[in-house]
Amino acid sequence: MRPHRLIAAAALVTVATVALIAAACSGGNDAPAVTYEGLDGASLYSQACARCHGVDLTGTNQGPPFLDATYTPGHHADASFLLAARGGAPSHHWNFGPMPPVPGLSDEQIEAIVDFVRTQQRAAGFD
Repeated sequence: MRPHRLIAAAALVTVATVALIAAACSGGNDAPAVTYEGLDGASLYSQACARCHGVDLTGTNQGPPFLDATYTPGHHADASFLLAARGGAPSHHWNFGPMPPVPGLSDEQIEAIVDFVRTQQRAAGFD
């Protein structure tokens, strides 16, 4: 195989792999659209985040804990949560793989979730 065809084939495999991972994480294209109501951070966290980050923010086998120094404001600003929820995030501190976007949350709802997470972090001594 010619080098340019090999590169094109590798790129196609990479794009296909990313698409498959995104479909697996989001339930696929046939999954109904998820919408979230209200601005209660605890309720929104429970609905949109707890499956991966734990009902008690201590993580699961699918996602890292938020009660960890890695996610305190001095290391991850509030905006990083907003960007991750909107567009996903690469795996860079943990080995859970990339975080997919969380569709259906407004910026205001993400801010409410961040406020909830920050309150829980302070209560646990992670300032």
